[in-house]
Amino acid sequence: MTLATPVLPTARLRLRPFTDADADSLLALHSSTHVMRYWDSPPWNERARSERFVAMCRKLADEGTGARVAIDRAHDGSFVGWCALTEWDPDCRSASLGYCLDAAMWGHGYATEAARALLRWAFDTLDLNRVQAETDTRNVASARVLEKLGFVREGTLREECIVNGEVSDTWVFGLIRREWRPSTRSSSYRCSAARVGRE
Repeated sequence: MTLATPVLPTARLRLRPFTDADADSLLALHSSTHVMRYWDSPPWNERARSERFVAMCRKLADEGTGARVAIDRAHDGSFVGWCALTEWDPDCRSASLGYCLDAAMWGHGYATEAARALLRWAFDTLDLNRVQAETDTRNVASARVLEKLGFVREGTLREECIVNGEVSDTWVFGLIRREWRPSTRSSSYRCSAARVGRE
């Protein structure tokens, strides 16, 4: 079963399917040691990684297992980053949320605005009951974004990852349909990336 990747406009952003033309922007994003400092994989160092990422986005849609969208700023088309719902399980009506934003775009509430739009689509179109997200326990900014979206911190996976050679813990967050509030307010929280939605 295929799943069409949505195009979702918000007040300041446009969420859309990835294209081959996004490869350079993706490489710039994922090659940043600052952006990737809490990820469980090293920064990219070759364009082929970007090409595989775009191919994986298409595979998600073709297999009907999720949607990963590029985020552009509406007024000038600048690439902001990406947001994704992966591991969609129609039987359990669940999926995982992930996002990654360019450091220059932090502090403007873009992560919250983009994720809220994708969650609204997911609850309305995919009829989800639960969305899960995970983040490094040191990534307080990402945790704040999730909490602003209504996620509840449900537990800690101790020493779940090794990031840059350092063992790290992971927070698990959950959002249940009955607790979902599709507010249109934006956030000013800084955010880099959640772990869900990795390559």
